[in-house]
Amino acid sequence: MPISEQAVALPRPTFGQLLRDPVLLLAFGFGSGLSPKAPGTAGSLLAMLAFPLLALLPLPFYLLVLAATVVAGTWICGRAADRLGVHDHGGIVLDEIAGVWLAMATFPATWPWMVAGFALFRLFDIVKPWPISWLDRRVPGGLGIMLDDLLAGALTWLVLWLVEGALQ
Repeated sequence: MPISEQAVALPRPTFGQLLRDPVLLLAFGFGSGLSPKAPGTAGSLLAMLAFPLLALLPLPFYLLVLAATVVAGTWICGRAADRLGVHDHGGIVLDEIAGVWLAMATFPATWPWMVAGFALFRLFDIVKPWPISWLDRRVPGGLGIMLDDLLAGALTWLVLWLVEGALQ
């Protein structure tokens, strides 16, 4: 996020505004992005709460839901950013939801895996190691909003996969 966006108070819609605007409602994770502290964490928690239900799906259907979330979410995040006049508003958390679901795609919905996945995803999303940080600064629009969280999710998945392999 450019320094100018960090220094200026960002426009924050109300929950009532979210209810009147389906794009903002989805982009703000059904209101989780309205959290006054750490909205990305709130959106990630929402994703993790939904994960056990999603994990009941056979993997091909899980991946289909994930792909639909990514494709629709790219458009939704871009439209929400346009409506708010801010490239990657902190309250837009649909990208975190997609990133968490990518991170957890092949892991069981058990507490150890969910806690590890949540912690790693938040770490990578906040720290933004290369190439996440590079892409975050250079890719505009909805794709740019979604892409850094998908990379954080992919990196989380890779670390969890390596841990799973080491445990076997």
